[in-house]
Parts: sequence; structure tokens; C-alpha cells
Amino acid sequence: MKKLFICLIPFMVASCSEPSATAETGAGQSVKLVAAHNQTNLSSPYQSGMLKLKEEAEKSDQIQVEVHAGTIGTNENELVEKLVLGGADIVLVSPGFMTSAGIDEVDLFSLLYLFNDYAHWEKIVDSEIGQKIADIIYQKSGNKYRVLGYWSAGVRHWYGKKPITVVEDAKGLKIRTQTSGVVSDFWTAIGAVPTSVAWAELYQALASNVVDGAENAYPYLVPMEHHRTTNGKYISETAHDYTTRFLLIRAATWNKLSDEQKAVLEAAVKEATRIERNAIYAEENQYKEKAIADGAVVNAVDKTPFSQVAKAVQDKWAAQHEGMTEILNQIRQTQ
Repeated sequence: MKKLFICLIPFMVASCSEPSATAETGAGQSVKLVAAHNQTNLSSPYQSGMLKLKEEAEKSDQIQVEVHAGTIGTNENELVEKLVLGGADIVLVSPGFMTSAGIDEVDLFSLLYLFNDYAHWEKIVDSEIGQKIADIIYQKSGNKYRVLGYWSAGVRHWYGKKPITVVEDAKGLKIRTQTSGVVSDFWTAIGAVPTSVAWAELYQALASNVVDGAENAYPYLVPMEHHRTTNGKYISETAHDYTTRFLLIRAATWNKLSDEQKAVLEAAVKEATRIERNAIYAEENQYKEKAIADGAVVNAVDKTPFSQVAKAVQDKWAAQHEGMTEILNQIRQTQ
């Protein structure tokens, strides 16, 4: 896949009043940062991005980075708790935990059929819209953490016991997905039945007819061999969700960095973001080819009827949150 080079917008706000939990870093002194994500797979794009962050930051004598791949938490809420309490300085998390923490605006990135393709997604998250959401996250977190950058977890498709080619094909199918919020609203609107199943239990749920299908990106469903189950064989490329992940830094950590260290970290994040995104883009093709080689049946989908249903869900959600209708329209008008 063609590399999509990015220009990461640094989402920095003026110095906040929260005191640092650690000693101030003096001029010329190096600071050690703990960076963590929840994936234990050491070849995952998350890990590739984090290792690039470490490599670039440590080219200077200003910053050292200790990377943890699921070793200090595989649960995102746990990672954020460590971030707030000082057990981690940088973490990678999804929008889900923020909505449970009352930052409802991040559900913007959970709206299905919001983005046309990866290029469209990049334009939005690396624009003033991404900065607006980053500012909201900083403020509504009580100035506890801020966004350093936006990473990707791939584009999600339907996979199940039969292909989906038109909206009506989903009627009555039990799909493993979120059972509340805007994602659930979409699947319910097209007649599917959102069903809760733990990720670790999904292979068995697909194999034993607990659910009729699920939705995820190739780099996640294929390594778990979901496509080898009876109810995971048919992959319909609905491309309904270009998923977003937030690279967060603890505000107290940011505040103790010198101007030189902040510049080093920003540059490292920019390069790490490029590497992480390109890694996930490459894995999309690799794992699709593996799925087909393993016997999965892949079909293209006319997404227009699905996106029309999603548009109504988007409009309803935006109307319930101040300023979001304007942002939603900006995204739709961006090509």
C-alpha cells in the first residue's frame, strides 16, 4: 500500500497548574519516560511505533524511553490509571475509556462510516479538528493528560457465517460488537443484534454459534484465526470504521520537560506515528492475503446504503453534543 506520509500536529496547550509528581528536570539532565500499550504481540504496529519513539527520542541525550508491551496492563482503564498516578508517562488507548470517564466528544471517532479512507482519516486527525478534540480531552481530563498524536488500529469489516452484500443481509444476525453507544446504534439500525463477548472468548463463540459474526480489522481477526471458524469464514469489506487510537502523555510529565526535551519528544512522536500508521496499512494487505489463502471468502460491498443509515446515527449523536454538528459537517466536506 502506498505510504501516506503525515504531518503530525503537536497538540500542546499552555503550561498547566498541576504540579509534577516527580522532580523537575534541570538543564542538560536526561529524563526517563515509561511508554506503554496493551498489546502483548511484540510485532504489532503499536510496538513498532513505540520502539520508533524510543529510537528517535534516544538519539539525543535528553530522553530515555522504557517501552512496555502489555507488561504493566492489558486493560486500557488500568493503563490510564497508571498514567494519572505516575506509573506511566505515555500510553496508547482507544476512545472507549474516555466516554466512560465523561469525555463524550471522543465518540466522534466511534461514528461508523465517518471516514472515506485512510487518507481522509489522516487529513482529519492531523488537522484543526484533531487539535480541537485534543484540547477537549485535556480540559475534560482535569488537565491530567494531553494528546501527543493519533495512531490507527486498522479498518473494520464484517465477518460471519454468511456474507453481507446489502443492508437487509444483516437482519437478525447476532454480531459481537459494542452493546451500547453509537456503534451499537448503527448495527441495531440495520437489523443486527449487538452481542457482548470477551475478545479472548470470541473464537469459541464463533465456532459454537453463540454469535453469527463479528467485526474487526484484518490484523486482529486473522492472527486470532477467527476466519477459520464456521461463523467467521465470510469477510465482507464493509470498511465501516477507520479506528483511532490516542497517544497520551501525562500532563505532569510534559510540564517537567525542558523546551529542548519537548522538541525532541515532538519530533520522535511524529516519526513514530508515521511508522505505526504505515505498519498497520501494510498489515491490512498481508493478513487479507493470509485469510484468503486459509480459505476465507472475501467480498466487496457497496457501502452507500450502509453509510446512509450511519449518517442518521451521526446526525443524532452530533445534535446531542455542543459544537459537534459543525465538526461533523467539516469532516464531511473535507476531501
